[in-house]
Amino acid sequence: ATSQAKGDIRKALAILDAHLRTRTFLVGHRVTLADITVSMVLYRLFKMVLDPGFRKAFGSVVRWFLTCVHQPQFKDVVGEVELCQKMLVAKAAPAQQAPKKEAQKEKAKETPQPAPAKPKQKKPQNPLLSLPPSSFDLEEWKRVYSNDPASKSIPWFWEHFDPEGYSIYFSDYKYNDECKKMFMTCNLIGGWIQRLDPLRKWGFGSVLIFGEEPSLEISGVWIFRGQDVPAEMLDCVDTEHHTFRKADLEKE
Repeated sequence: ATSQAKGDIRKALAILDAHLRTRTFLVGHRVTLADITVSMVLYRLFKMVLDPGFRKAFGSVVRWFLTCVHQPQFKDVVGEVELCQKMLVAKAAPAQQAPKKEAQKEKAKETPQPAPAKPKQKKPQNPLLSLPPSSFDLEEWKRVYSNDPASKSIPWFWEHFDPEGYSIYFSDYKYNDECKKMFMTCNLIGGWIQRLDPLRKWGFGSVLIFGEEPSLEISGVWIFRGQDVPAEMLDCVDTEHHTFRKADLEKE
């Protein structure tokens, strides 16, 4: 570290020395704030570190520094400046004796042992995962619904639907009397659907707006895995604003 510091000082002084070879002061022909600032930065180096051997390569810097500190204004503050004759070397800290083995053993006994880590609690399994396998492929139904016309997708649905593994529910918005504007009603539905992303794996729905402004109504039809409205639907904050009714497939 000391060698690196000396090298850094030499690099800085070399740049400063090259600048001062053709100049009396750093800027202009008289002492300026630049001279005061830089000379005071170097003040302790010239007094404690820069011995004659170190200073020899930087004659222009030494000349400039002495010119500055011999100015009456400098002397009034720092007094007479004596240049370093022998570099001050920091003393190394005394090496600490290694602790005795017995003391180490006693310290080890006193050191509290870390408490055993608590076993991680397993996240409860989604009850829908424990349902028997179903022949109805919900993801395939989504593709058919999205890509084929109703004349083809609806017959496909009833041909493949599994009433034991899935259920159908109707939903109605509780506050239809507040649905006056179409764009506001659309935003209401859009926000609800966005927050239902966790339901994507376990359900599918189609939500529609009926009527005309200012008398609009929101209703939907849903397909859910299992026979109840899943937690992924009930946990959504918007769901409490809707009522759900399970479809009776034998009558409806």
